[in-house]
Amino acid sequence: MIDAGLIQSLLARSSGSTSQRTHQVVWPATGEAAFALPMADAHAVSAAVQTARRAQPTWAERPVSQRAAIMTRFRELVLQRREQGMDLVVAESGKARKDALEEILDIALVASYYARIASRALRDQRHLGLIPGAIGVRERHLPIGVVGVIAPWNYPLTLAATDAIPALVAGNAVILKPDVQTSLCALWVYALLVEAGLPESVMRVVLGDGTTVGSAVIDQVDYVMFTGSTATGRTVAQQCASRLIGCSLELGGKNAMIIRADADPAASAEIAVRACFANAGQLCVSIERIYVHQSIAEAFIGAFVHRTRQLRVGVEAGWLTDMGSLISARHQGVVLDHIADAVSKGARVLTGGTARPDLGPYVVEPTILTGVDHSMHCFTDETFGPVVWVQPYSGDETAIQRANDGHYGLNASILTKDISVARAMATKIRAGTVNINEGYAATWASTATPMGGMGISGLGRRHGVAGLMKYTQSQSIATARVRSLRAPDGFDGQRWGEVLVKAVSLRGRLGLK
Repeated sequence: MIDAGLIQSLLARSSGSTSQRTHQVVWPATGEAAFALPMADAHAVSAAVQTARRAQPTWAERPVSQRAAIMTRFRELVLQRREQGMDLVVAESGKARKDALEEILDIALVASYYARIASRALRDQRHLGLIPGAIGVRERHLPIGVVGVIAPWNYPLTLAATDAIPALVAGNAVILKPDVQTSLCALWVYALLVEAGLPESVMRVVLGDGTTVGSAVIDQVDYVMFTGSTATGRTVAQQCASRLIGCSLELGGKNAMIIRADADPAASAEIAVRACFANAGQLCVSIERIYVHQSIAEAFIGAFVHRTRQLRVGVEAGWLTDMGSLISARHQGVVLDHIADAVSKGARVLTGGTARPDLGPYVVEPTILTGVDHSMHCFTDETFGPVVWVQPYSGDETAIQRANDGHYGLNASILTKDISVARAMATKIRAGTVNINEGYAATWASTATPMGGMGISGLGRRHGVAGLMKYTQSQSIATARVRSLRAPDGFDGQRWGEVLVKAVSLRGRLGLK
């Protein structure tokens, strides 16, 4: 599926290893062996971190505008080489080509955004000191040092590139550890960054499993950006805490969609299909449960089932597929277990529900369930596949309560004609992003807006200024133009204290920061 020469040229860009271990990568579209991935070890991680740490100070000394210009060139290279990038994504992940294109576009948007705002966001800020005119304060934003980015398989280009971009723009070096299934995508990102002007040593790519290589990365870097399951996120957080280093975690979700009584059933079904089955549901912000008002439930469900059955499912590498494969046999097993568990306990399959080996070894039909309750795994546990369940509701407050039922809080959606009501409802939903009349793309693609989870869906934010500043540490430098803040000659402690109280009071009344 991918030229052997390209595979070898990309693998050559990974940080070397003294290990003899390899991992057999399998193409999800066929289940066939693809190539042997050389696995790094702890020694290789140490060497990579040391290389990056030596290169980082010189990189940080470059003007922000120069670092940003590299990201602008990188964006253009990504768009120019988009066919090759999509080929890699489709081959390694099994997703539909249209879903791979979303990754290309996402990288371009994020690179453009940070190239545009970095100089302004990172410049020094001046503040008034305790005594304006006598004391001045300057706030600086310094890079943290070496940032570890641990990226998952489900969006292998996006999550390798868009977390590394702001870290690099902020002046950090980056150690990128992709999932073993999608290492070529991460190496492609690295290759294009180097071609755009990034010094090779400022970013290193280490290949291997999470237990050995991921853990070694966390043990040696200065900050960690992790995207993955909540269970693994807890382990990452604990390991970071033991070293007193910061981390940002985007974790799981059990995302809800609320469809109000005034929503158009057919239009809502179209939005729901995209929100539930994009990338075969292997998306942290994907909708996995739908609450539809009882007055339109029958019409919506009919339209939703009809539209879902029209999806073109398969592993064809071109543009004729709407939904592709799951990533692996193991993950397919988890998804099918969720469906079987629900059905065994009384849930009803409205469409889908089965594997389709005739289409691809790991393909599962897009599945709609009804009659799901708390006894079933798919009610509260993240399925991370093309499975959604639908439940009618009677009132807005009930829908909000159900949307907030659970410990996740990543994404939510509200479909309605009454925008003002939807905005009011959104403020009551415990989720990091809420989309009105969309499933997830509206918030995700708004790169100026922070994105992340509440509850057990994560810590920190990506995108926006917050997604840049998390890779920095602030330093405050105060300059006193008076010799001392002690009481002047002739003032006793009480009189001088009264002067200070009046000064603080006046400062507050004048609104001085």
